[in-house]
Amino acid sequence: MDELRAITTFIRAAELGSFNRVAQVQGTTAQAISKSIRQLEQHLGVRLFHRTTRKSSLTEDGQRLLVSVQDSLQTLTGAIQGVKDAARGHEGLIRVGAGGAVGRKVLLPLIAEFHRLHPGVTFDLVLEDGATDIVEERIDLGLKAGNPPTAQVVSRRLFPIQLIVCATPAYLAEHGAPQTLAELAQHHCIAYRQPGTGRPMPWEFLVKGETVHQATRHVVCCSDPEAEMQAVLLGLGLGQIDSINAAAPLRSGALMPLLVRHTSERMGLHLFYAQRKDMPLRVRRFIDFVVERLRGPSPFHVPVAELRALERSGRPAPD
Repeated sequence: MDELRAITTFIRAAELGSFNRVAQVQGTTAQAISKSIRQLEQHLGVRLFHRTTRKSSLTEDGQRLLVSVQDSLQTLTGAIQGVKDAARGHEGLIRVGAGGAVGRKVLLPLIAEFHRLHPGVTFDLVLEDGATDIVEERIDLGLKAGNPPTAQVVSRRLFPIQLIVCATPAYLAEHGAPQTLAELAQHHCIAYRQPGTGRPMPWEFLVKGETVHQATRHVVCCSDPEAEMQAVLLGLGLGQIDSINAAAPLRSGALMPLLVRHTSERMGLHLFYAQRKDMPLRVRRFIDFVVERLRGPSPFHVPVAELRALERSGRPAPD
């Protein structure tokens, strides 16, 4: 027996005082309503209605049950309707996962803009630099910098992420600029420690169309990309910084790009989410919003022509 349906029919019969009227409202027969009430009475072991050929009235046990369940059923149906409304509309929670720098620099401005357009949406931002388990963390969507996600998810590359060798003008004035990859061995470098192995990550370059990796002689090794960039900004040495972190200081003149012809764009920023037929509309619209804002020209990508101009001049490219 469907207890929720039977309770709903019972409440409607108590309110209308007639099985016939309930049948008209529910688009069924009086016999079907009577059968549903009889099954509920048998299930509970009590008589709920005094029946006559023209109307029905509650017994004392029926009145007690009505008082007990009426408010609870209204609360339950209200909660169910609220979930349905949230799935159809913009209201409700969206859980988003991203690495620290991506979350702070890329995602938070998008969340702020979307929330201004749709104030009924709230966000739970999970900042983790490791791979995020979208199921375990109950993530609706995520942004991942680097290689595409390996999990069984829908993934879209939004823009390439460059690995740009750069340094401050002050460092270059004192130590000079390397002209070849071999000359990197003569410079102080800032390294990034790989989260998985704990070892300094070799720098990645593009040489004659092929990706190559080269170890560096580092003076500082950081486990955080933003700390790595800060060390470069302080003039401690050269760094190979991702374009999400490096684009703004390059354009402001705080950093200068080096060895631009070898800049790698193999990695990218990837949007990922689980394939769901029942995806809430607010999540689908936020996904479309993120794609619209990040596809095409991006403030986190520096076109090669602009990088070359910055390398030649040492000054920000003109607007």
